[in-house]
Amino acid sequence: MRKKRRNILTLLLAFILMLSMTACAASEKTEAPAEPAETEAEPGTEETGETAAAEETEEAQEPQAEKNGEIYILCTSDVHCGVDQGFGYAGLAKIRDTLEAKGCETILVDDGDSIQGEPIGTVSKGENIIDLMNAIGYDAAIPGNHEFDYGTDRFLELTGKAEFPYISCNFTYQDEPVFKPYVILEAAGKKIAFVGVTTPLTVRSSTPAYFQDGEGNYVYGFMMDESGEKVYQAVQGAVDAAREEGADFVFAMAHLGNEEECRPWTYADVIANTSGIDVFLDGHSHDTDQVVMKNKNGEDVTRSAVGTKMSCIGYTHISAEGEIAETGIWTWSNKISAPELLDIQGELRDKVDLAKKELDEEMNRVVATAEVRLTIEDPEEKDANGKPIRMVRRAETNLGDLSADAYRDQSGADIALVNGGGVRANIEKGDVTFGNIISVHPFGNMLCVIEVTGQQILDALEWGSRAVPGENGGFLQTSGLTYEINTQVESPCLEDENGMFAGIEGTRRVQNVMVGEEPIDPEKVYTLASHNYMLLEKGDGYTMFDGAEVLQDSVKLDNQVLIDYIVDSLNGVIGGDYADPYGQGRIKVLE
Repeated sequence: MRKKRRNILTLLLAFILMLSMTACAASEKTEAPAEPAETEAEPGTEETGETAAAEETEEAQEPQAEKNGEIYILCTSDVHCGVDQGFGYAGLAKIRDTLEAKGCETILVDDGDSIQGEPIGTVSKGENIIDLMNAIGYDAAIPGNHEFDYGTDRFLELTGKAEFPYISCNFTYQDEPVFKPYVILEAAGKKIAFVGVTTPLTVRSSTPAYFQDGEGNYVYGFMMDESGEKVYQAVQGAVDAAREEGADFVFAMAHLGNEEECRPWTYADVIANTSGIDVFLDGHSHDTDQVVMKNKNGEDVTRSAVGTKMSCIGYTHISAEGEIAETGIWTWSNKISAPELLDIQGELRDKVDLAKKELDEEMNRVVATAEVRLTIEDPEEKDANGKPIRMVRRAETNLGDLSADAYRDQSGADIALVNGGGVRANIEKGDVTFGNIISVHPFGNMLCVIEVTGQQILDALEWGSRAVPGENGGFLQTSGLTYEINTQVESPCLEDENGMFAGIEGTRRVQNVMVGEEPIDPEKVYTLASHNYMLLEKGDGYTMFDGAEVLQDSVKLDNQVLIDYIVDSLNGVIGGDYADPYGQGRIKVLE
């Protein structure tokens, strides 16, 4: 199972690196509710002549560490192409090599959303990230919702390039599994099973059209029944099968999260309705919560999440006696990444640097200046781990205002709407580069304009506000329109079997909607600008725009829309109009 290792850390560097990590063991208890070909080929590098011979001689002379019977399961999740941030892939490789140099055996897994989120992934449609994952030696991975952002066909093509298996018990094509539901890996004489599960919200939070055939019928799915029972049964079936096959331990590899909109498929829902899982490795919501809760049989299950952008690495330590000794996370809280601060060298560092170098010239081109900081985060509120709270998916932000203004300005529409989940990164004060803007809008969506009634806009605002004060990727930032959300009123939105908007039943929580200086007229026709993902492809479940007349179809890329607005309309300067991180008062949340 083990891949070829090079460049083992010196003891000194290992000591420095381990001192830089904060171990956070799981302790907080809660009662909250076409298959890729497997390969035995080892990832390598193109080595010829004297260089390869010298490395082989050097490796042959290195003493092999005596195995001590201990196992470390290492987990990453929601990397979102942040391969040189936090620990970085180079730091992860050093940690793994260090553990193995001490005699431990390791297994490395990824919980999804690795290939999308930064230019290094965007420009290669994910292939650069798969290449790096091959080089580091991942042993298994699952698809997150954003693995499909380059299209389902492209993702399946990438899984064929991966030198590790993708697994998922609930990803189907015409109701048949696409991948194996689980994989059993052996280490230190133990059989360790990994069961994959992907959020059913994937159909809505990626591009729905990617899961349909040419006639608009859904052919790919994630077991999206309203009760959650299909997912629970799929997970339980995979766990039971793995146990019958002789697994000593069962780990869930999940991309489910803890967000309100994810019910009934949160990690807590699945743990509470299954049994037989020892450790639940989870992603999707970018949190770092370490939770112990009861499963269906009243047994404790540890749920571990590792944040995003390689800020944390999850670990489970299995002792030589065959007991789970500890599950937790190592955290890198420095602004400077571990590879840069510790000058970590080696094959992975070289590969990451080469991939970055090819992008640098275009990404570093300065296109504007920001006199203020534009944010997706709350500038004051922090979570329990001291991390900034993501605000753009539940409240107005200045970057949300800027993004929506860009769509309205460049289209000439009456109103523009931008989903908070599509605004992905801050813009810092100072020079603004092409790379900065791609990081804000990394998906490659296209500007579109449609004609809609005021009633359709009201329905859209209601749908986008349904989870407030909780997060929702479909939360709407606006331009040309203001509104209020009364959180004392429960959301009246109805969902269909695929989690898409299906109507309104009950009192609306969105009120005082104004278009310019006038109250919105439900009967009036307005022009609405956004992107193809939401207006034409039902992204985030926005079905209320079905059948609308399309006035502008796929005019230009979302990041180009933002560049053109800043450069041409703002004369290259983002000024004081966007100074307030909480925006210009377009959205009021009444608590």
